[in-house]
Amino acid sequence: MHVVMFYHSLVSDWNHGNAHFLRGVTTELLARGHRVTVHEPRSGWSVDHLLADAGPAAIDAFHAAYPALSSHAYDLPTIDLDEVLDDADLVLVHEWNDHHLVRRIGEHRRDGGRYRLLFHDTHHRAVSDPTAMAAYDLRHYDGVLAFGRIIRDLYLERGWAQRSWTWHEAADVRVFRPRDDPPNEGDLVWVGNWGDGERTAELRQFLFEPAADLRLRGSVYGVRYPDDAIDVVHAAGLRYRGWLANFEAPAVFARHRFTVHVPRGPYVRDLPGIPTIRPFEAMACGIPLISAPWDDLEGLFRAGTDYLLAPDGAAMRRHMRGVLDDPAMAAELAANGLARIRERHTCGHRVDELLAIHADLTGSATRRIYA
Repeated sequence: MHVVMFYHSLVSDWNHGNAHFLRGVTTELLARGHRVTVHEPRSGWSVDHLLADAGPAAIDAFHAAYPALSSHAYDLPTIDLDEVLDDADLVLVHEWNDHHLVRRIGEHRRDGGRYRLLFHDTHHRAVSDPTAMAAYDLRHYDGVLAFGRIIRDLYLERGWAQRSWTWHEAADVRVFRPRDDPPNEGDLVWVGNWGDGERTAELRQFLFEPAADLRLRGSVYGVRYPDDAIDVVHAAGLRYRGWLANFEAPAVFARHRFTVHVPRGPYVRDLPGIPTIRPFEAMACGIPLISAPWDDLEGLFRAGTDYLLAPDGAAMRRHMRGVLDDPAMAAELAANGLARIRERHTCGHRVDELLAIHADLTGSATRRIYA
C-alpha cells in the first residue's frame, strides 16, 4: 500500500511534538513493507526555528537517527496534486496544513481520486479555536482521526465530518526505550516547551516550587522560554538546557531518576482524557513519572500503578520524595508504565488501528471499526 502524508514537518521537532508520532508511524509502516511519502511545506515555521536555534547540524542529526525517513518539500502555489497523489492508496492530512491545501486535496478526491482520505487532528484547537477548525473543508474526506474521544465527538456533533475515529498518539518504542546510562545528572528532568503562558501557574506549583523546596538537582529542556522563565528555572535550582531532539530524550531520561508531566491548561479544562505524547514516551523509556492532575477518562493508564498522580503541590512533593527515597517502589512504577506502553500504546498498535480503519473504509475488513 502507498500511504501519502501531508504534515507540517517530519524533519523538525522544534516546538512540534507531532513529528514524534509521525516519525514512529512512518517507521512502522515502512517496516511492514508499505511505501510512505511525506510532504511538508518548504521553510515551515518549525524548520526555520530549528535552523535558527541549532543550525543545519540538527537536520543532519535527524537523518543520521532516522536513515530510512525522508520528506518532500513543496511550495503551496505550485504543488501538483495529480502527480503526488497518482498512485496513493491512503492519504493523511494533518490539521496544521493550510486551509487551501486541505480543500484542494478534498476536491482532488472528489474529482476521481481512488485513495481513502483522512484528516488528522492532534491539537486542542477544536475547543480553543473552533472558528479556525470549522473553516477546514472536509466534505470530501472519508473521516477524521482524532487524538482523543472528546475531539472525535466534537467533529461529529458539530457536523465537521461524517465519520471520526479515536486515534491516540503513542510511543515509538524503536527509539523510546530504556537505556543503561547511570542516573548521574540529577534527580528530576522535565522535557517540555514553555508555550504561551497557558500553564505557567501549574509549572510553578507542580515543578519549580517542589524542586526548590526539596533542593533537587535536575534539568529542564524545551524551547520558547523567555528570559523570565529561564530565571524561574534557575531559581528552582535546575539547569535550563534548551532544545532537545526527540531521539536524544531516552538517554536524557536514563541520566535522571524521575520526570514530571504538567498538562497544558486547555487539555485539563476542556479536553479530559488526552495526555499528549510526553507521558507515552517517558513511560516507554522506563523512567518513573509523576503527573499533575488530568482526568484519564479513556482509561489509557492506571494512576498509582503506571504513574503517580499529584492533585496539588503538597502531593507532588510527597511523590517526589517517595520516588527518591524508595528505589524499589520507583523501579516497580517504571516497570508498570513500560509494560502498559508495550501492551497498548506503541506506534505498532496505532498502525494496526490505522490499517483496520482503511480496511473498513475499503470494505475489506474482517471486522468493522467503530472506535
